Amino acid sequence: MRTLISRLILIFCLCLPLSVQAQEVSAPDYAAWNSFAVSLENELQGAAPDDAALEAARAQLVDWRSDFLAAQSINATRIETLQAQIETLGPAPTDGGAEPPDLSARRAELNAQLDVAMTPVRQAQEAFTRADGVIGEIDDVLLSRQADALMELGPTPLNPVLWPKAVADLSDTVVTAWANTGNNLTNERVQMRLKANGATILFLTILAVFLVLRGRRLTDKASDKIQSYIKGTAGREVSGFVGSLGQVIVPVAGLFAFSQAAKISGILDERGQVIAEAVPAIGFAYFFALWLAARVLKPTETAEPAFDLSPAQTREASGHLALIGLGYGVHLLLSDIARIDAYDAGTMSVLRFPLIALIAISLFRLAQMLISVDRADAQVIGPSMDQGASLGFVALVSRSMMGLLRPAAVIAVLMGAVGYMSAASGIVYPSVLSLTLLCVLLVASRFASDLYAAILQRGPEARDGLVPVLVSLALVLLSIPVFALIWGMRVEQLLEIWTAMKKGVPLGDAHLSITNILTVLIVFAIGFGLTRLVKAALSSTILPKTNLDRGGQQAVVSGTGYIGVFLSAIVAIMAAGIDLSALALVAGALSVGIGFGLQNIVQNFVSGIILLIERPVSEGDWIEVGDQMGFVRDISVRSTRIETFDRTDVIVPNADLISNSVINYTRGNSLGRVTLKVGVAYGTDTHRVEAILREIIEAQEGLAPATEPQVLFMGFGADSLDFQVRAILADVTTMLSFTSAVNHDIAARFVAEDIEIPFAQRDIWLRNPEALMSQSGSDTSPLQATVKPVAAAAVTKKKQKHDQDPLSFEDGDSGAAPDGDAL
Repeated sequence: MRTLISRLILIFCLCLPLSVQAQEVSAPDYAAWNSFAVSLENELQGAAPDDAALEAARAQLVDWRSDFLAAQSINATRIETLQAQIETLGPAPTDGGAEPPDLSARRAELNAQLDVAMTPVRQAQEAFTRADGVIGEIDDVLLSRQADALMELGPTPLNPVLWPKAVADLSDTVVTAWANTGNNLTNERVQMRLKANGATILFLTILAVFLVLRGRRLTDKASDKIQSYIKGTAGREVSGFVGSLGQVIVPVAGLFAFSQAAKISGILDERGQVIAEAVPAIGFAYFFALWLAARVLKPTETAEPAFDLSPAQTREASGHLALIGLGYGVHLLLSDIARIDAYDAGTMSVLRFPLIALIAISLFRLAQMLISVDRADAQVIGPSMDQGASLGFVALVSRSMMGLLRPAAVIAVLMGAVGYMSAASGIVYPSVLSLTLLCVLLVASRFASDLYAAILQRGPEARDGLVPVLVSLALVLLSIPVFALIWGMRVEQLLEIWTAMKKGVPLGDAHLSITNILTVLIVFAIGFGLTRLVKAALSSTILPKTNLDRGGQQAVVSGTGYIGVFLSAIVAIMAAGIDLSALALVAGALSVGIGFGLQNIVQNFVSGIILLIERPVSEGDWIEVGDQMGFVRDISVRSTRIETFDRTDVIVPNADLISNSVINYTRGNSLGRVTLKVGVAYGTDTHRVEAILREIIEAQEGLAPATEPQVLFMGFGADSLDFQVRAILADVTTMLSFTSAVNHDIAARFVAEDIEIPFAQRDIWLRNPEALMSQSGSDTSPLQATVKPVAAAAVTKKKQKHDQDPLSFEDGDSGAAPDGDAL
């Protein structure tokens, strides 16, 4: 753990800029470099030095390589100027044609100056390549030695011959430490020191006992008390997380106080000092494991546990995590003691194997529980669904991680039993640290989500927003180097990867590196933010004070946003030093794809731009396109969203609005005409009907001012005298409510005036009713009993109508049915 932390600190320090001021690049001492490189290459070809010497030589090579990389920018401005001058002269004749002497002499002079300016650059490039190659050779040697050490076969811990010596060595360590402590107590100087520092030692001891025994409980009570005063679920969750850290900090602080009391007393020898220093580390590993178990396996106020375990399984899993943490701390203590007393390989193998086996068993059992829970959830969801998407990222990671932990635990125990103790340790302890880091990532991701929701003062739904997802992704990306260090990658190898990323890959005349990508992202983010500010200022402050309508304002805002995003992308690419001409090949391939596969998208995109500029349709307009009618709610560069009257959204491609006929009821103004059709019975006084309708329509509200409604007698219909009422409305969107109100008034007024609104009446004739009757010959068949009374009633009704109005029958009709009974 201490080695890992020191490595992380080293990476952080090396990644920090050493100076914020621009420094003039000077040429390296190539003579000294050549001497150093030749000597090192000769050593590598023979018997390579030990690891420490190789690491020191590699550090010097890294410094040389950095100097060579910086030296490649020597005369950069002068070189660019000369290249631009040569390009201005144009290409030299290649077809044997003559060139003017003055132009030829000038070209030769510029090329000579360019060669002189490029000489130090080429020399730096060659030295950089050589240094980089030697660094690669050293890395190969160190990696080979690391692999050999990992697979070194030692004595098996199952050999009973080694057990007595291992027990004796460990007993000697304990007895020696105890005897030295007793001897120190009889030392007069130590006794004087105890008397002088007695009060401090007593206070630290009492404080240590109190913090270890009562600190976690008091921390929980204080955290609950603080949460009761906080409003909002997210705020209480953040407070609870911060308060829960006391469960680790407080007891570890007590152990640290105990360690300091032991050191101040002066009674401990070297072994005792190591044990005293290890006590806080062991306590931290134990209490931190308990804290992770509580944050991951138990529910909180806003989140369910990461794994759906039963209460018994939760307690068992927490116990295994605590045991793993305690075992890892003891492993660190054993390594320090073995270094002091110089345990041999047999003793170390016997002492290390029980720890490895105990931790491996806990890892195996923990993985087995979580996999069983995962399978149970999969059975509930069903095998036909995408379990990765259904169970979420946590279940997917846990399934992969736990699936590897079980065989890794078994392999580690078997290899340790055979004697490959280094390999067993290289499996078990990195697995412990990887599991710990995964739990830390999960807890940190939840805390970031809760903190984001608390800052915005939103509910738990804010935890699933874009910002928490991006933060979680950033945490995962930042953890990748830590995982690499856990599994044995050296800091120098990570720095090599970082150097390669900074160097980048060639893209035309430019290099695409990690710094270029970060520059593009940062500059684009700044430009995008400025674009959002400009859009907000236009929509809320500037445009409302102009004479533009709402649709025009929205078009200006949208156009400004698109232009701002485009300019931000261009500026970001140029700021990164990427020549846009280098993207010509990509643009050509993209144009081919557009020509064949993206025709509709491009067509809709261009149509969207036309809509924003020409504005035949604006937001808020009531339009009808095809069989869709509704209000325009949003116009984007690809499609337009229309909200219909049944509150559904219809996405219409912009090309349909440009190429098809569109009815815009509210284009320019909200005036619109409503037409109502009214029919009255024949014989009604038409002038009287016209006067009544005019009174009704003129009494309505919502008519456009300075307009006069019209009541027109349109003609003689088949069943009625047809009238039309036409009026201009001030707001055409009220057409339906206006029509409903007018119809109610017309119906009530016609009833009061005894004016009949006719309706069509039809007669149905059965030409051959005997075919529907039964062929049995019975006069009392069910069909005859049903048809004849109905037919007789129909004939009677027909005769009555003929007597009242003989002209109502068509030619050829008579009082009787022509070819059968009337129904």
